[in-house]
Amino acid sequence: MVSKAQPASDPDAEAARAFAQIRRVLGRSLHLRHLDAGSCNACDWELTALLNPVYDVRRLGIDFVASPRHADGGVVTGPVTRNLETAVRRTVEAIPEPRIVIAVGACAASGGIVGEGYASAGGVDRVLPVDVYIPGCPPRPEAIIFGILLALGRLDARRLPGDSTS
Repeated sequence: MVSKAQPASDPDAEAARAFAQIRRVLGRSLHLRHLDAGSCNACDWELTALLNPVYDVRRLGIDFVASPRHADGGVVTGPVTRNLETAVRRTVEAIPEPRIVIAVGACAASGGIVGEGYASAGGVDRVLPVDVYIPGCPPRPEAIIFGILLALGRLDARRLPGDSTS
């Protein structure tokens, strides 16, 4: 049986919904701190693609910041190498509560082909709690955007009832 193809969703309408969700939860843009925990940089390039004119996540209200103290969450790529394990933990702990942690790519989710060993602690969840795993090697930018919005829902659930900024 052949089913009818669903019409493609309107990208502008999807962007407006995402922007409205971020504004409803935070009352401002979502700020994320990227942490490269020892990746091959493929996932890092996909994160960089989010900022180009094709995806332009800033129009959705998503931005990457340099300081963890100014972030709402962390986006971690790569398996956590032993020499960066403490730095990753401390950086995420510097993000104010409530915070979200997103593991981007197969290496961040499970340790990837490196796995756990003398030089690698494995996936991010071996070092700290993860809210959302975004699979792929590397994951597509669309999947990363979806994962960020999924994590935003978890952040909303953790906020205190009187902590609304909108």
